[in-house]
Amino acid sequence: MFQGETAITVDDKGRLAVPTAYRELVARECANRLVIAYNPFELGCLYLYPEKEWQRVRDSVNALPSTQRAHRNLQLKLVGAATPVELDGNGRISIPASHRSAVGIEKKAVLLGMGDKFELWSEQAHHAQIRQTLSDDDLSEHMLDLKL
Repeated sequence: MFQGETAITVDDKGRLAVPTAYRELVARECANRLVIAYNPFELGCLYLYPEKEWQRVRDSVNALPSTQRAHRNLQLKLVGAATPVELDGNGRISIPASHRSAVGIEKKAVLLGMGDKFELWSEQAHHAQIRQTLSDDDLSEHMLDLKL
């Protein structure tokens, strides 16, 4: 559904414009509603889920037994801090200050379309991630058969 990388500017009020290439898709598929959550696996990144996809993720995460620390941590970062947002008339969304601060998003960010969701990266974290390369030790069994 979503694919591509876009440099984004965040204004002084914490708003960012969803790229015009995605606006119609977000309006049609998501009724202009997204849900922001922390990325529990990477520093410097937020997830932006379409509302329907978010409901599926939320329900599966909440179904995990909260007696395990890793489950509680996942529930805290994904469900506990989730914030619904809606595109305004100018195609912008407001990213809460607490979320921006926690992941280091200031004026510049990078929005990645990752299929079923967006990832919103601080510019610094995105550059650091892109500069990393995979070594043979990083390859999983599933990756070995990929034809890239």
